Amino acid sequence: MAEQEKKYAKETILREMAKDVETPKGELIVAAITDGVVRGLSEPVGEYRSLSWVFVGDTIGQRVYRRSVLFLLVVAIRELYGAKESELIVRDSANNGLYCDIVLPCGVTDESVAAIEAKMREIVREDRPIERRPVPREEAVHLFKEVRQIPKANVIAAMKKETVDLWFCGQQYDDFYGVLVDRTGVLDCFTLERMDRGVLFRTPSGGGLMLPQVIFQPKFSQTLKDSVSWAKILHCEFLPDLNRIIQHGETGNLIRISEALHEKKIAEIADRIASNIGKARLVMIAGPSSSGKTSFAQRLKVQLRVNGLEPVSISLDDYFLDREKTPRTPAGAYDFESLHALHVELFNEHLVALMAGKEVALPRYDFITGCRTDGAGGKLCISPAQPIIVEGIHGLNEALTHAVPRDMKFKVYISALTQLDLDMHNRIPTTEARLIRRLVRDYQFRASSAIKTLRQWPDVRHGEDQNIFPFQEEGDAIFNSALIYELAVLRKYAMPLLEAVPPEVTEYVHAQSLMRLLANFEDIREEDDIPNNSILREFIGKSCFFTPTGELKA
Repeated sequence: MAEQEKKYAKETILREMAKDVETPKGELIVAAITDGVVRGLSEPVGEYRSLSWVFVGDTIGQRVYRRSVLFLLVVAIRELYGAKESELIVRDSANNGLYCDIVLPCGVTDESVAAIEAKMREIVREDRPIERRPVPREEAVHLFKEVRQIPKANVIAAMKKETVDLWFCGQQYDDFYGVLVDRTGVLDCFTLERMDRGVLFRTPSGGGLMLPQVIFQPKFSQTLKDSVSWAKILHCEFLPDLNRIIQHGETGNLIRISEALHEKKIAEIADRIASNIGKARLVMIAGPSSSGKTSFAQRLKVQLRVNGLEPVSISLDDYFLDREKTPRTPAGAYDFESLHALHVELFNEHLVALMAGKEVALPRYDFITGCRTDGAGGKLCISPAQPIIVEGIHGLNEALTHAVPRDMKFKVYISALTQLDLDMHNRIPTTEARLIRRLVRDYQFRASSAIKTLRQWPDVRHGEDQNIFPFQEEGDAIFNSALIYELAVLRKYAMPLLEAVPPEVTEYVHAQSLMRLLANFEDIREEDDIPNNSILREFIGKSCFFTPTGELKA
């Protein structure tokens, strides 16, 4: 983002102001932020104290661009096949793009996808304006019912305001939870590929107008498909479905079935481990921040006990190097997320010895002094049938356990892959759902304000991109820790924290975005139906696996 120093009259259109900005090579201004509010370039600037520009390479800019290409895709499909005869359903981020199901009268074929892409390119060349217009709420509900967008119509009908802002491109319209670019002419940087029953489209990521490479993730993609199946089992695919269940007082049943789906999946993973315990005894668990790794590991241990096994856990934290030997980030901070922050050789030495039936004196790391004391963690010796469970961000990286043959390891990737969508064209980003979990947990158990958590999040995400996501296909099993009802529970915890973020800090924009998302949810205030072993309890409290202060019980 770039700050704007020159002052303009309040009626000046932001697009005209943007022409005075010297943009870096390969960058494109896609929006503006005035006093902490993201604005479209077709709007007048109005009265403002601060103004900065959003480039396509920024995190916000990438979302604006992707959202705009999605609208372009919707417009092309409707103009080719008719708004009532066709449909696009946004599913998930996968394979370095966004996957969408498409329903067409002729079915999805290579020819129809090619025709859709050609139409999109044609609309780009026409450089049509994309405009946001206020529409009376009842009229907007009618418009979306006309094109069979019932979930979207229901969301708008529940809004407590007289008008809603819709986006228009020619005769086509839609509703998006965020700003779009102001003209189609800048949307030429995308690819569209047929995949399963729909398409995968890719837009710029990682800075500038550069497209990411496709990374095929068959295991991850299958897990995403399973999450859609879970939503259908629960009769809860879209936000209005969840809100209706809450309003009718039926959340208890929803919670019980959601938790049963988790328990069944964990039991299946435990059965797979038990069936091959004579070979693969080392169970490695990894996943991004706030996935619920620790609760999952504890529940997996319970299910392994049901299988007659007696698992033991080893903490990777106790293998940290002494602080003065810890590598640093380019900014000079200690990089505790680097693989090189661990004494990898000592860890491998201990694993090989344990799996050979030898006794090992475990280390203990003191986070206050920043020193590791070898042998202070007690002695451990295990039987040939005991699984070893290790949880940590590098768990799927072969470099962490290089001395143990691959066929002697069972790897589990865990992430919270949101099953619920706001409507057919607006998904709930998995990263935002995890962030809301972390905001609540860090305040409850680590005395961290929302500002601190939001400020740390870009670094957390960078560490995930470097150390976790490249290895997710290494998992022998993938566990989706998301619960379809969780944001309706987390809302009452998170909203006061986000409301306390002041407009003058840069984190205000992100806080407002999360508040707009959560504002759509009805509250689940009664929590008695949430079991004490639920992964959600790791974030809201009263988990049977943690003390009241959030420490893992011995």
